Amino acid sequence: MALVQNFPFFSIILAMFAGIISSILSGRKAKWVNLAVISIITVMSGMVLAFLWQSGESYTYMMGHFPAPWGNEIRAGVLEALTAFLFCIVMLLSIIGGMDHIFVDVESTKINLFFVLVDLILSSLLALIYTNDLFTAYVFIEINTIAGCGLIMMRQKGKAFTAAIRYMVMSQLGSGLFLIGLSLLYDVTGHLLMSNAKEAITQIMANGSYAVPMLVIISVISVGLAIKSGLYPFHSWIPDAYSSATPAASAILSGLVSKGYIFLLIKLFYRVLGEQHIIASHIVNVLFVFGLCGMIMGSVHAISETDTRRMIAYSSVAQIGYIYLGIGLGTQAGMTAALFHLFGHAATKALLFVSSVGLYEVSGNKKDYLSLRGAGYRNRLAGIGFAIGALSMVGLPMLSGFISKLLFASAATLSPGKMIPTILGLGISTLLNAVYFLRLVITLYSPAEKMPEGSASTAKLGASSWNFRIAVISFIILNIVLGVCSQPIVRAIEVGLQMFD
Repeated sequence: MALVQNFPFFSIILAMFAGIISSILSGRKAKWVNLAVISIITVMSGMVLAFLWQSGESYTYMMGHFPAPWGNEIRAGVLEALTAFLFCIVMLLSIIGGMDHIFVDVESTKINLFFVLVDLILSSLLALIYTNDLFTAYVFIEINTIAGCGLIMMRQKGKAFTAAIRYMVMSQLGSGLFLIGLSLLYDVTGHLLMSNAKEAITQIMANGSYAVPMLVIISVISVGLAIKSGLYPFHSWIPDAYSSATPAASAILSGLVSKGYIFLLIKLFYRVLGEQHIIASHIVNVLFVFGLCGMIMGSVHAISETDTRRMIAYSSVAQIGYIYLGIGLGTQAGMTAALFHLFGHAATKALLFVSSVGLYEVSGNKKDYLSLRGAGYRNRLAGIGFAIGALSMVGLPMLSGFISKLLFASAATLSPGKMIPTILGLGISTLLNAVYFLRLVITLYSPAEKMPEGSASTAKLGASSWNFRIAVISFIILNIVLGVCSQPIVRAIEVGLQMFD
């Protein structure tokens, strides 16, 4: 086995070990440990991706060299490596871009704990991406949930505590349903390793036995992960959670945490439950309907918001709807579109949350979008970053959002019964996106009657900090790369999905 094949396991352990080390360090030392570890894991993920793309085959890593069905396994393919690589980039840039506010919003004695939670989230996301064991997935789902709740509470301002409680309640409901489905699956198949469970399910479905229990299992697991990822109408915790957390935490929660659950669901559909069984159960039709509703209703709620961060949060509800609509199409083209949008939205939403910080700072720290009048001139980089993120959400060509919508429309033509609802949903949602995002962009570049009170004293924080500039510029480049160089990424997704089988 080549050294690079150990990197997925090393990445998970290194992130967890960094969390342990950070707990005994000061906040500033924990910051450097966190940045160094995420950077190292990003490089390792890129090396794994290059190795797998060159070899053209996935591989399984046995921990402790215990064979199936007793041992625990990690499985790495092109799609897993690509997801890990992009997630690490987004997390690194989110931390860099929101670094100044971490030290402002979080108590000085708890800053190291913030980085502990970030490391735990990174470790759990990587585990969800790579694991080949169902119970291991559940364990890291719980770690992810607890760490995410802690990130929201770290700010200790406004509605942070209430938002964290709502997040915990909804997340535990989703975790409970997932655990019930997992228990039923183990009872029916007798296996927890994904490959073994899929073999047992194939035999069961071929014999025609356990049809009803399998329908229940598929439904419970799907609903559980849909709740945790914030699919409409299970989205009520999203606006308060994303708008109450510190900017770096909001970028991580919206861009990565919810996407980790969606990636796990796709992985279970292909690697455990079986694509043909999922389609036969009609759960994809349910996800399609909820996704379509989320695309429209998320944007409707966003239009009614005046608080910029809550507007961005409701936009996440709409974008999660897009992803589930792609899954609900029930084709590989739809799944490819969903995964590409998952990547694009992770990069774009993090860009919006990080860029908005620079706009607030030159607007008296006011969140109302009307208070941001002229902010695009007072902090030009933040204004450009937010405008590019907003235009990507609307679907401007050469940006990631345009490619996503093009892929969704193309995939819809392969599903005749769902083509018209998909095209109509894309059109309506795009129009609604344009209403609230372009409204805000126009406001940013409208002449301000006077300089907002307090803006001069706060402008230095985000406008001149090197880390803010690096993060925003990097996010802009990433978004353009996803839009201009989309074909290699789409091809990698298609190859990765084939490796799932």
